[in-house]
Amino acid sequence: MSDVKAAQAAAPLDLLDERLRKGEGIKPVLRGVWDRIRSGDLGALPIVLGLVVIAVVFQSLNSVFLSSANLVNLLMESASVGIIALGVVCVLLVGQIDLSVGSVSGLAAALTAVTFVREGWPLPLSMAAAIGAGAVIGWLYAQMVTRLGVPSFVATLAGLLSFLGLQLWLLGDTGAINLPFDSDLVHFAQLAFVPEWLSYALVVLAAGWLFATGHGLARTRRAAGLSARSTTLLVARSASVLVGLGFAVWYLNRARGVGWLFVSFVVLVLVLNYALTRTSWGRSVFAVGGNAEAARRAGINVRRVYTSVFVLCSSLAALGGMVAAARLAAANQSSGGGDINLNAIAAAVIGGTSLFGGRGSAFAALLGILVIQSISNGLTLLDLDSSFRFIITGLVLAVAVMLDSVARRSRVAHGRAA
Repeated sequence: MSDVKAAQAAAPLDLLDERLRKGEGIKPVLRGVWDRIRSGDLGALPIVLGLVVIAVVFQSLNSVFLSSANLVNLLMESASVGIIALGVVCVLLVGQIDLSVGSVSGLAAALTAVTFVREGWPLPLSMAAAIGAGAVIGWLYAQMVTRLGVPSFVATLAGLLSFLGLQLWLLGDTGAINLPFDSDLVHFAQLAFVPEWLSYALVVLAAGWLFATGHGLARTRRAAGLSARSTTLLVARSASVLVGLGFAVWYLNRARGVGWLFVSFVVLVLVLNYALTRTSWGRSVFAVGGNAEAARRAGINVRRVYTSVFVLCSSLAALGGMVAAARLAAANQSSGGGDINLNAIAAAVIGGTSLFGGRGSAFAALLGILVIQSISNGLTLLDLDSSFRFIITGLVLAVAVMLDSVARRSRVAHGRAA
């Protein structure tokens, strides 16, 4: 009896129930992962497996797909829509939708071109004006949704049409404005690459930061009497990141290397992930997405949360539109059009953001846009018609939504949050 009491006293507070104790070592960790999958907590597993399947299929059909030069282009092309998808993730997390991100991005591209090229404004001022316009648009959406009760679907659909018209009016009769190739914006989007030595230094920094944050969190949890990851597991995780990222950087450096544009996109993903997981604002976003009424009764300012995510979404759409214009070195009537709107929303959903709200992460935008861009790039290499791209992307989107729906039912059946 005394041994049992001693064991209970030594166990962390959150594991006093013996049904929650899984022991130490690799096997208990793997068993815990399997238990989470069975209960519907799939995480990024389906999308990672999907990327592997896409890589294997397209590489077997065309050996150029996984070449260094092609992967560099693939990553650079992913950045603009990926930035827009980041904002869509925020809106979906609170259970809303923004159908106008494509039009807002096109309007921002046109506004940047008009003020920078025609009016001669300094480039930073033109970019700030475009992002500011995006923020105002997001604020207007939030007022329509929270004060007037207009569904976000309708409010943003109206914005889609209105801002498309405003974009065409700004561009005027010519319908297109070229951006100077020697401007900093175009140079950054097309020709700026991380020096080789610095790219390896960033990999080491990323692995060290992952270990330091994990170790700090584990120490805090142990001090509070809670369970925490072992140092061995933290070292193994950081070492795997060091090896994996190191190999990727080495492979990309065989061609042009890692573009600053893609690095900037990854930095935005990390910043948003930190805001969502480590700040009170992030907890409020997930709480409102899980149950807005319960969040309101808990004292969360729901209206302020809605306003913040709509402003963030439209601002990121504006930034993504400027990047897309810089990649093309022009803003024209097709900027923000075509499939940009659908791809941004599809990337957030395919990456794992739930359409039901309350579940998802910033990494969903990164993983989702890599899937969509990989499909587009692979079909282009095979010289297939764009109709196949829409068909395959649509099928992947349908599978992602079905997985989300099934996982949600499984979580409910296992007594976990929906």
